[in-house]
Amino acid sequence: MIPESDYTRVLREHGIDKISQANIRQCVAVSKAMEPVLGEPFVHLEFGVPGLPACQYGIEAEKAALERGVPNTYANVAGEPFLKEAAARFVEAFLDIKVTPECCVPTVGSMQASYTLFLILSQYEKGRDTILFIDPGFPAHHTQVNILGIRAISFDIYNYRGQKMRAKLEEYLQSGRVCSIFYSNPNNPTWACLTDEELKIIAELADKYDALVVEDLAYLGMDFRKDYSKPFQPPFPPTAAKYTQRYMLLISASKIFSYAGGRIAIAVFSPRVFKFKTPLLKERYGLTDTFGGNYIYTYLYSSSSGTVHSTQYALAAMMNAAVEGKINFVEDMKEYGRRAKRCKEVFGKHGFYLVYDKDGDEPLSDGFFFTMGYIDPETGQPMECEKLLSRLMRCGICAITLNTTCSEQEGIRICVSKLSSDADYEKLDKRLEEFTKLK
Repeated sequence: MIPESDYTRVLREHGIDKISQANIRQCVAVSKAMEPVLGEPFVHLEFGVPGLPACQYGIEAEKAALERGVPNTYANVAGEPFLKEAAARFVEAFLDIKVTPECCVPTVGSMQASYTLFLILSQYEKGRDTILFIDPGFPAHHTQVNILGIRAISFDIYNYRGQKMRAKLEEYLQSGRVCSIFYSNPNNPTWACLTDEELKIIAELADKYDALVVEDLAYLGMDFRKDYSKPFQPPFPPTAAKYTQRYMLLISASKIFSYAGGRIAIAVFSPRVFKFKTPLLKERYGLTDTFGGNYIYTYLYSSSSGTVHSTQYALAAMMNAAVEGKINFVEDMKEYGRRAKRCKEVFGKHGFYLVYDKDGDEPLSDGFFFTMGYIDPETGQPMECEKLLSRLMRCGICAITLNTTCSEQEGIRICVSKLSSDADYEKLDKRLEEFTKLK
């Protein structure tokens, strides 16, 4: 166990006043700095990195592209045609949504996609300057809008599931200032999955109030309660794109193909959104008067001049392999479900409870993330985020707090990607036992 004096010293050296306000990378840095004091590695539950090997189809395709010398040429900023075609086919195969290749635009990971989308969404129409987040969410998205100086509002979905969501959304949308409704599904950090009913509500209200829906599908198909693994065959993952043409989808290679280091994703626009007339952007930038054209030639071009050429070959190969049934990425990802089930059992053994635990009346799926809370024996109430994570860190367990995800609940987010052996669970069990003994 780490003495409190060493813990506070390390926080001070990293310029952190409260660990509950630290972002993911700061939590990583603090835990690494404390490992010499602990005398052994931390149990790392904070970092959402793949815990499985990268897809071999991607590796071989990128290797071949590099050997052909493609890095000597700038990639098409709109995306290479072979990738755009593969992406359109992938979207149809696994979401049952038809889009044209021109509507599929590669980005440097979903992080660049969201960053540039926040910009264009807040600028394309006069008076619409606000992003509405359905939270909890990925902390970096809130950081992005803060960096950009874009107005954002949000609400914690905890008390607004099902039909309760309608009134809450309208409360914000009726101002007329909301340009976009943004959320992840399955959700990071809770692993809650919006139901078909809820997605239909979002779509209906987006149409009613002229807002655009952005779905972050980083964990596509990873609600393991149903089998979404068969291309072109139902069932398909629920999506608001079934009920509105005012949508954009973010599909990343990082988790579904374990290709995080390649930094590549696809921003998928509905044909209607891609061709939206945007005279305000034409007047401001002088390039084109369509939403899709401005996204590519104004925002993407100025931020990175496109996506890495060789990695586009990798993503195209992986998407084609999935569509053709050569790989089953959903089946591969089920390993995270098995890890989550076992990890929840260890936490439950020591008195922890799931904070976000159901979709409607159905228990959450086991997957990449989940959330845990702990009743403070001193108060009989959920232990506050700061106290909870501080004590876990002193016991050699690193996570992030729910308040950093804009949740109103007390607790932590758990990522299971790094729990790969029996020894990892045994170490977690031992350290949680130490946690329960802390005074």
